[in-house]
This record gives sequence, C-alpha cells and structure tokens, in this order.
Amino acid sequence: MNYRIVNGSISFGAETILEEINFEIKEKDKIAIVGRNGAGKTTFLNAIMDNEILEEGIGEEKFHIYKQGNPVIGYLKQMNFENSNKTMLEEILEAYEPILNLENRIQEKEKALQENTDEKLIKEYTNALEQYEIQGGYVYKKEYETAIKKFGFKEEDKEKKISAFSGGQRTKIAFLKLLLSKPDILLLDEPTNHLDIVAIEWLENYLKNYPKAVVIVSHDRMFLDKIVNKVYEIEYASMVEYTGNYTAFERLKKERYEKQLKDYEYQQAEIKRLQAIADRFRYKPTKAKMALSKLKKIEQMTIIEKPEEYDLKTFYANFDVKVQSGKMVLKVDKLEFGYDKPIAEVSFELYKGEKLAIIGENGTGKSTLLKTINGDIPKIKGEFEYGYHVQKGYFDQQMEFSNPENTVFEEVTQNFPELTTTQVRTLLGTFLFTGEEVFKKIKVLSGGERGRLQLCKILKRQPNLLLLDEPTNHMDIVGKESLENILKEYTGTLIFVSHDRYFVNKLADCILEFRNGKVTFYHKNYQEYLEYKENQEDIMDESKEIGENIKQIKDKKKETNPYFLEKERNRIQNKMNKIEQEINNKEREIQDIEKEMTKEEICSDYIKLNELQEEIQKINHEIEEKMQEWERLNDEL
Repeated sequence: MNYRIVNGSISFGAETILEEINFEIKEKDKIAIVGRNGAGKTTFLNAIMDNEILEEGIGEEKFHIYKQGNPVIGYLKQMNFENSNKTMLEEILEAYEPILNLENRIQEKEKALQENTDEKLIKEYTNALEQYEIQGGYVYKKEYETAIKKFGFKEEDKEKKISAFSGGQRTKIAFLKLLLSKPDILLLDEPTNHLDIVAIEWLENYLKNYPKAVVIVSHDRMFLDKIVNKVYEIEYASMVEYTGNYTAFERLKKERYEKQLKDYEYQQAEIKRLQAIADRFRYKPTKAKMALSKLKKIEQMTIIEKPEEYDLKTFYANFDVKVQSGKMVLKVDKLEFGYDKPIAEVSFELYKGEKLAIIGENGTGKSTLLKTINGDIPKIKGEFEYGYHVQKGYFDQQMEFSNPENTVFEEVTQNFPELTTTQVRTLLGTFLFTGEEVFKKIKVLSGGERGRLQLCKILKRQPNLLLLDEPTNHMDIVGKESLENILKEYTGTLIFVSHDRYFVNKLADCILEFRNGKVTFYHKNYQEYLEYKENQEDIMDESKEIGENIKQIKDKKKETNPYFLEKERNRIQNKMNKIEQEINNKEREIQDIEKEMTKEEICSDYIKLNELQEEIQKINHEIEEKMQEWERLNDEL
C-alpha cells in the first residue's frame, strides 16, 4: 500500500493554507502531523479523505496523487450512527462484518457436511477455517471486550441503545468502531482528547501494534513519542518531513535550523567578500577581469534563504504570589465527597510550594474532589482545612463565564476595575488577545481562547494556591510548554487534574491517584510513581506465581546482591527453556495431527476431521499463550 501527494496545495479563496505538499504514507507507517493551532492540520486530514480540496502547488514537479492498492481510509468524522436504536455491541460488531460473515459460512458448511462428506466441501470448509484464523476470528471477541473496558464502558453498557449514551460517549463508541474496523489508513484528529490515562495507554499499545498505516494529529507529546516513526510539521504554510518520533523531530528541527542559518550566514559573508573585491577593482583595467569573475561567481551561487524563526508566538505571564501562605496549605482528613452518595474517601496534607497532580480514569471523581475543596460542592463527611493566608485561584475545565455576552475587554475591565485601558490591553496582549480580538464576545471564542482568558483572570489575581482542572485542553504544544514554564516558576502551591502525562511528568512532585474506587496519595514525582507501581505489580505477579515473600522482593540490598541477581537470571532462563520445550512439543503434536488428517479414512470422515481441526486450533491457542509468556520473561530477563 502506498499513498502519495506530490506538489499539492490547499487554498480557500485568497488564503493559502499549504502551498507545497509532498506527503507519503507507506504500509505500516505511523505518522504525526504537528503544528500550531490554526496551521491547517485538520484541513490536511480532510484533504487526504477528499482530494478535491487539493490543487497544484508552487513546486517544479507536476501535481499528482498516487494510490497503490486503492487503500480504505478511516476518519472519525465519517463515522455516523445510521440507527440510534441499535445497541452499542451491535454497532461495535459492524466493525467485524467480514469475520461474522465468515462465521456464518463456516456454520453453513458444517451443516452441509453433516449430510454430505464431499471432498470439495471438506476443502472449502478447511479453507474457511484457515481464513477465519488469519482474520483474527479466534481473538476478535477478546479484542473488542478489552477495548470497551479500557474506554471506560461497563459490561451492561453493551446492551444499551446508542440513543441512551451522551454525546461524548457516542464519540467514544464511534472511535472504537473506527479503530476495530482496521482501515488501511487510519486518520486520527486529537485522539487522546477526553480520554483518561488508562484509555490513552491502551490506545498507545493498540496503535503501536496496528498492522496498517496511521496518521495522527495530536498535541500529546508522550503519545507521539511512543507511536510515530515519521513527523510532518506544518509551519508558515509549508510542510517539512522528519524521520523519527516527536523528540527526534524537535532535535532534527533545531539542527536543521542551525545548519541552514550557519550556511546562510557563511554564504552572505562570502557574497559580501566577493562583492567588495569586485567593487574595489572593477574600474582598474589590469584587475577588471578578476572583478568580473568575482561577480560571475556570485551569480552562479544557489542562494540560501535565511531560515524563518520558529513560530513560538504564545501567551506568557511573569507573576508572583501576592501574599505568601503558611507552611501548611491544605489538610484533608477522611474527606468523603460526591453528589448523592460518596464517591471515595481521601486523606492527605499539602505544604507550601508542592505541586500535586490528580490522575485516574474518567468518571472516578477527580473534578468532583477539586470542586469540593474549592467550595462549589458540599462535602459529605470528613474534613478539609486551608492553612494560614491561603488565597485560591480555580480553573474550571468547563470554562463557563457568568456573562458570555461580554467582550474579552469588558470581562477583564469588570473583574479589574482599577486597571486603565492601556493596562487592560497590555494584560490581554500577553495572553494573545491583540487588536480587534479584545472586542470579540466570549460566546464566540474557541476553546483555546476561553482557556487563555480564564488563565489571564486567575493569574492576574496572584493567588498562592492554584486549582486547575484540565488546563491544557485545547492548547497546542507551544501553549502547553508555555504553561509548563509558568507553573514551574510559580512559587505558590499547585493542585491540578490532567491526563497529559508529559505535563504531569514535568510539574508534579506528588500524585493523588484515583483507582478502583480508592484514592491514594503518593509523595513521589510521576516517574517515581510509575516505577513504584511497576514494582508493586511485579511483586504481586511474583507472589502469585511462586509465593515469595513480598518484603524480600522489595529489599533493595538483596536486589543489588550479585548472587541474588544471578540466581534470578537462572530462574527466568530455566522457565524460558521449559516454555520453549513445551512449544516444540505442541508443534510436534500439530504435525502428528496434520499427518493423521491426510489419511484416506480420515479425509472422508467429516466428524473426525472436524474434531482434529478443533484440536489443532486448541493447541495453537496454547502455543500463542506460551509465546506471550516467553516474551514477558524475555523482557524481564
């Protein structure tokens, strides 16, 4: 499969979105499209779907679109529910229509074979079984069951009608259906938006192992780092290709810019030197020939353009807290929170300058806890107490404003009447509201603009405690980096809810985890938290498997003892050797059964043939499980 656009462009009226597109998707490519908000990323995805948007670019090559293999392209915007009375499971199963059709064929063949053991019929039945296995017939149920669970749906949701789900849940169902239908090219526009960390991690693993091509528009840096092998950046209406993941792209972009700038400066210096020689000697008869040769040398040069600076236009805020808080900022003691009934109980203490990240699955109560300690929702039981001189600033992810008819300018003026017009405009300018933009009504602002306005109001008050609920939603990567830098320099205390692991990793020095109906406080940064959780899971697995004492496994002295390490290596290697032998034995079993099936008396015995085929399938499943166990042990080794 190959999909290629050569020298294309996209324009709307007099506005050029992209002026020279050279883009290629190969089979199994994992591609990121990155750029600032408004750069044209989503428009470009639309152009991949609808080639009518494309026209000839400014390059020298002839504009053309090449599609090898007539690839099927899947895009979430194309996923509409034709019948909202269908259940969720019925919608999901539409993604497996070829497998389900094959299942029906197999059942029909089985019925036919009960009456007729014709050799041709047996061969058709055997071929159908082979195709069923190749297409994933034996694993598709587990695949969609896992996906449904990871996306936060419950078992009973499978039988609910589509009409009974919220808009956000329907989007998730459509997204799942798209993923599981496995198109040749999968186009994803901000796929991690509104997904929690558990769902994002599942999606990462799914896309890494996706057998076909994926094109992703995303501002989630960690997500891109773990999946993509190629990055196309859109900047200043141009598209540039980089090989590698997002981190590699950032490095290569910097190197490319520095090299082009160095080459440009060297060439300009050389032109200046040659021109100076020519100007000095061009009117001297004995040197005129030499002067002309210098001018000719300048004419023959391929002029290197000065590279454009990175588009780093973003908001900024240099602010400090107005009043310092006491050492103890917040004490939470057996606090039960929720609406009609308690969601969970939580206890923790937060001290001045600490930055607490609240993480967990969607719908587990993270925002509810934040609203409770902000005073928007009454507590159910327990206590929470703020320390001395604590002044809060709260960022609500819903970004609701009391008067959406206000202009941006009016909103700030009403909240800060002491500011002059010049001061209001200067303040808004630091949050990218310039010129006539300050007179836009709040109700017409984009999500990113509403977020910047809300942050502008909060930070202007200079609180010493920030409560932020998903502050990076609707921000591009440069915006996220800007907010990261502001919050890293912030001397107050921070509590924030986020599903952006890169953002959490940059800021948090303690974690509040919502998981399985419990809330747990960890006085660790995100990396330490991950290592601790991985250690705990390893310990639990090990204790279940061989009954070792958990305390001994956690003992660092023992773990760093060379004798202990060697003993562990030998234990794991022995287990791997044993599994390899078991796999070999099972493969020999399959060979013996296949030889049995070639016997004349078996070929004409449908019932016996069917039993042997089922036995082969069973053994293949066992081999697959053994291989997964072997791979896990190999990683551990």
